[in-house]
Parts: sequence; structure tokens; C-alpha cells
Amino acid sequence: MRKFIGIFLLLLSGFSVFSQGLNLEFHDDGVLFKEGEDSVLFYQTAVKSLNGKYERANYIHPLYSLDGQILTEDFPEDHPHHRGIFWAWHQFYIGDKRIGDGWEIKDFKWEVNQVEALKNNGNAKSIVANVIWKSPLWLDDHGNEKPLVAENTTITVYPTNKNYRQVDIEISLLAMEPNTRIGGSEDEKGYGGFSPRIKLAENATFTAPTGKVTPQRLPIKAGNWMDISGSLRNSSAVEGVAILSNPKNPGYPNPWILRSKESMQNAVFPYPGEKGTTLSHIEPTILRYRLLIHNGLTPSEISKIHARYAKGK
Repeated sequence: MRKFIGIFLLLLSGFSVFSQGLNLEFHDDGVLFKEGEDSVLFYQTAVKSLNGKYERANYIHPLYSLDGQILTEDFPEDHPHHRGIFWAWHQFYIGDKRIGDGWEIKDFKWEVNQVEALKNNGNAKSIVANVIWKSPLWLDDHGNEKPLVAENTTITVYPTNKNYRQVDIEISLLAMEPNTRIGGSEDEKGYGGFSPRIKLAENATFTAPTGKVTPQRLPIKAGNWMDISGSLRNSSAVEGVAILSNPKNPGYPNPWILRSKESMQNAVFPYPGEKGTTLSHIEPTILRYRLLIHNGLTPSEISKIHARYAKGK
């Protein structure tokens, strides 16, 4: 059962924290970031399902374009376990015991116990969410599900700057048991980690610091950011979502799993994903990403923003 803790949260429907530009609205099922009257993104805290299947929480959907159109997909027909902007892994082990599959949402759940609005320096708005991972395959002596991982995720939205909006996501993972491992798909693709499911039009193009990229079946080593641009809503307007990986991420720069249709775009962690990686129960593993929602940023502009991001700006 979800617990509602904290002075700032309590997830009360209609409770709002306003600023002159950006503001937060706390609802029973999540938190809506707005800029003026425009919706920016929604962080899902309550469990959501498709006819009782694929139960998920702790992800972003919808993510909106600068003109208020929805850029992400939830429960897509081709992969109903995909969900907006999400971070998940196929493999979860404690010792030699396999504990569910967070990617395909099998024997796995996320309890969002607390969300707080943070004080920001400047005009940005942030929330931090405390999330506990659980599984019916890991029980205590009384048959209750024990915590697997304590996740603290911070989402920060910055005011629109000319033709782009910036969203920072920091994911902190602390194992609740020793000898805990997470990993990607157990094949040569090895996908897992930070994964936006973005609506794609036929003319969508992929660009990295190395230039234009053609999506392939296997991971691509293309640098520290990836931009997906085009008429993402099948209109004449050029829009884009750039995914920036932080230099402090373990294994940086991560490779990319890219798909030109009917799939997510994945900044792979760990790599190679099929081998998995240990999650410490002493020091958290921290993953940081920045999204740029834009109307036509150039590669040089994205690289400059990434350089600032690398310096903590």
C-alpha cells in the first residue's frame, strides 16, 4: 500500500506550488509540471495498468512539446510494457536468485512513497521521489514483500529558453540487500536503463556528436548525446528531443539502442547489458540525464549545452 509522507507532498488533489513561470500541481495520481498555462510533463506516482496488466508507476508521461503536443507514448500496442520516459532493467538478481523483470513488468512493482517539492536556486522547479522496488519473489518470514532497492529520483524542469526546454533527471539506486545485480536484456543487444518512448514520424532523423546516425539492431557507440528530430507529430513543424548523458555516469559514454519506429530509444546502462552490474547496498549508484525538448536545435547548440551540463550548469 502506498504511503503518503512529507510536508510538501501528501499528493493531495489540486494542491499546487506556484512560481511566476513554472509551477507544480500535486494530484492523487502524480505531479504535473506547468509553465504558465502550458503543461510540461506529468510524473506518474499511482499504479497504472492496461486492463489490470502491465502495472507501472514511477515514470514520466505525458511529456509535452513546446506547443503543448504529447511527445511520448504509454501502453503502445507494439510494446505495451513501454511507458513514456522510464528507467528499467530486465535482470534483477540477489545472489543467484532471479527476482522478476522490471523492463517487461513481470513479478515487479514500484511503490512511490513520498514526493517533495524542492527549493531551487533560480526559476527552475524540482521534485524528488522516494520509490521502493518490490517483487512477490522476495518475501520475509511472514510472506510480506521485502524492499529490493531504495530509489530517489529528482526531476528538474527549467523555464523555456528561446527554442528549447531543459529537463534534468537524476536517479539514485541503493540496494537493500548485498549481492544485488541489475542487467539489460540477456542477448547481444543488452538493452536497459534510461529509455524514452517518443512518438516518431516517418522523417525522424537521429543525430549524435559524430553526425547522422542510422538506427541498428545492436548498440551504437555514437557519443554523449543523441537527438531525435523531425516532424515528430507528422506535421510540417520540426521538433526534437535530445537525450544527454552526464559524464559522471558509470561507464560513460554509454552506447545507444536506437529504433526508427515502434520502440524506445535507450541510453544503455550497464554495458554490455547482458553481463549485468552490481548495485551497492552502501553507496548509491547515480545515473544522470538531461532532455532537451526543442524546435530545431543544431548539433553545435546541443554540444554547447552538453558542455555546460558536464560542468554542472
